[in-house]
Amino acid sequence: MSRDVRRGEIWWVDWSPGRGSEQQGLRPALVVQTDAASSNPRYPNTIVVAVSTRGKPVPFHVPVEPSPRNGLKRRSYVKAEQLLTISKGRFVERIGTLEREVMAQVEEAVKLVLEFA
Repeated sequence: MSRDVRRGEIWWVDWSPGRGSEQQGLRPALVVQTDAASSNPRYPNTIVVAVSTRGKPVPFHVPVEPSPRNGLKRRSYVKAEQLLTISKGRFVERIGTLEREVMAQVEEAVKLVLEFA
């Protein structure tokens, strides 16, 4: 099943089956791929970054406070080092949309992880 996902949205994703230390089960993820690529019905994948309630004080873990806009219930962390291309079929339910200023921090963190900065 293909989902209409947009850059900056946070979704519940079914990560199973995972391997090794990969995410498993139903967990949130942030869509970072462009809308043009994500909305193409012929392309079944999109790029996401894992979101977790566990994080560390490192530059590639971006803290996110819960808000009505983002839909998160607890302080969470966007983990820029967990950048993955996944099937749109793994998306279960939209949680919310990340605030622009936090998305800008995520962009910087991804650049740092990939040494694009």
